[in-house]
Amino acid sequence: MEYHNPVLLQASVDGLNIKPDGVYVDVTFGGGGHSKEILKRLGPNGKLFAFDQDEDALANALPDERFTLIHENFRFIKRFLRFYGVKSVDGILADLGVSSHQFDVPERGFSTRFDAELDMRMSQKNDLNAYRVVNEYDDANLKRVFLDYGELKNAPALARTIIEARENQPIKTTDELKEVLAKYLPERVRNKILAQIYQAIRIEVNQEMDVLKEFLEQSLEILNPGGRLSVISYHSLEDRLVKRFMKNGMFEGEPERDFFGNFSVPFKTIGKLIVPDNAEIKINNRARSAKLRIAEKV
Repeated sequence: MEYHNPVLLQASVDGLNIKPDGVYVDVTFGGGGHSKEILKRLGPNGKLFAFDQDEDALANALPDERFTLIHENFRFIKRFLRFYGVKSVDGILADLGVSSHQFDVPERGFSTRFDAELDMRMSQKNDLNAYRVVNEYDDANLKRVFLDYGELKNAPALARTIIEARENQPIKTTDELKEVLAKYLPERVRNKILAQIYQAIRIEVNQEMDVLKEFLEQSLEILNPGGRLSVISYHSLEDRLVKRFMKNGMFEGEPERDFFGNFSVPFKTIGKLIVPDNAEIKINNRARSAKLRIAEKV
């Protein structure tokens, strides 16, 4: 089984504008596809650091003296690079979301295709899992999860139905959850709604939006002037954050104007939004919702 087929491989690595002796970071190592391509373009004095919190990814570590794999969540990018004596870098690549491998291993509970225990943790070290979200969250928090992270208009009804069902017995598996919510899953839109429900729970379990914000803020701190940030996202929540941060270095509000009324922004965007072509989508279905944005620190 292909561990993970890297999406927008050439375009995302091209976006880093790699210098042979530069220092680069791949914060979502996975199967190592993007990292291998970065190493191809580095000279003997270049360095690549990669992050992955998933235990399974460690088996894919690359036997290259220029490469270091850090088994941690990339929300700690600044702290762990400092541990290795690195205070600034020339480029950072992020391929967000769930890897093909995580979707394809039934017991991880990420895929709508398989029955599995409610888990959805990207790192097995995390205390919070999908079982706890579904069985322990109160009405207000369940509504928040489905509304904010699944963009589901019927979030109140979904939350209420789950709470009523779990009063009889815990909801332990993905199939049990589907059964509980069956009346909200008409056949014609079943897969779409299920994907939104799973996405919402998964984002909550892994704190994905908080992680992304922390990562982007630290990226700005550690990138050298002229350094590049290349980010692939898979849903509108991620893409909005990335787009806004690259545009003005903030998640909310507007940047301050200088004496002449000009905005002072930390990045300049490079090129336009890049999406996969039909040929890539045909080879790799996961690519269908991918969006690549590239920015350079000014």
